[in-house]
Formats: sequence, C-alpha cells, structure tokens
Amino acid sequence: MNEIIYGRNSFNEAIKNGRVQKAYVLKDSDYINELKNKRIPFQICERSYLDKLSKSANHQGIIAEVEGYQLSSVDSMLKKENGLIVVLDGLKDPHNLGAIVRTCDCASVDGIIYKKHNSVHLNDTVAKVASGALEYVKVAEVTNLVNTLKSLKDKGYWVIGTDALAKTFYDQQNYDMNVVLVIGSEGEGISRLVAKECDFMIKLPLHGHVNSLNASVAAGILIYNILACRK
Repeated sequence: MNEIIYGRNSFNEAIKNGRVQKAYVLKDSDYINELKNKRIPFQICERSYLDKLSKSANHQGIIAEVEGYQLSSVDSMLKKENGLIVVLDGLKDPHNLGAIVRTCDCASVDGIIYKKHNSVHLNDTVAKVASGALEYVKVAEVTNLVNTLKSLKDKGYWVIGTDALAKTFYDQQNYDMNVVLVIGSEGEGISRLVAKECDFMIKLPLHGHVNSLNASVAAGILIYNILACRK
C-alpha cells in the first residue's frame, strides 16, 4: 500500500532511494525534468490540490506516493558493543516522532522501537518532520514493549529510562555498554511496567518554571550525551 509524503527533503531522499511511485507537482516545478528522466509518473496540479492532498501542510510544491513505510525487525538493530536503540513508550505526537527519527539518523542510532497500539505510527507528518531521515533509520513496531525490553536485556543490552525524580543526572551515568534509551510519553512519561525493566534511571536538570522538556528535545540531548561520553 502506497503512502503520501510531502516536502522537498522527504521527496529528495525518497527519489534517491527509488521509492517514488508517482509525483504531484506545480506546473513550474524544477522536479519535472528529473521525473521525466527517471520515467516516474507525475501529475501537474494547482496549488489548491496539493493543499488538499497534504491537508494544508507545508508541502513546498511537491507531493509523492511512495511504497509503504518499511518496518524493521528488532534483531536487525542489534550490535555486539556500543549499541544504541531508542525505545518510545507511548509517544503520541507525530511531530515528536519525526524529530526523534531525524536526530537518530544524524547520530547513527541503531534503531527506534515503539508500541504497535496506543502510540504514534509512521505517517506523512512524521516523514515531513523527519526531513528524509525516515529513509535511513530502522523502525520497529512491537506488540509488547515489556517483553521486547526483557529480550534485549537477555541479548546484552542495558535499559536506561528517564524520570524527573531519578537520583542520577544524565551526565553522571556510564554509557560504555549496549544501551536501550527509553523515552516516555509526552504527558505521563514512562509507564510503570516499562520502568520496572529499566536497569538505570536518569534525569535532566530543570531550572525553569516548567517541570518537563519536550520528548524530542530530551531525546536529542540524551542521545548526543551518550555519544559524547563514549569518545
């Protein structure tokens, strides 16, 4: 089943990887010659039609039908040493997921895992925010996050969760091991059952008036801190 993507970065990476099935462009689009050369079907449209297809999102004059989003297996993400997998526990906002995908590509994270139910899934908004990174980051959906974490621990990974009440600050934790970094949902954080599987809990310092960071911002800080601590 084909999916819709929009925006120049998402389109550029999809066409580079040969996944564009059909494109929708404006009559003066600079993509027309490339689409002709690659023999990709395209339709010239009015901007109003592109607005409708993208539900008034910022499509930047290009929309494409691509092959359905490719999911990966958890086993394909495993490494023998210094592995880093990000697990999302109940994340709901596609903008947060897209931003985390983009960060994970930039940081060469081995993969992202989220729950199949009661969680955000890959969609056109995620693809747009990810700016093409969705073409490269491994993403897995699992039915039972707790069992997945147990399995990863059996395979040599240590699970690190995030909690504002944790005793250890993020820059005091040792990361010289295979790490599963768990990011909780926007409103409730990490669920009780998932927290029980965490080997360590860390926190970010909060010196302002609000009591939490945006999930994608927190993920970005923690991911790059792990990389920095491993150098």
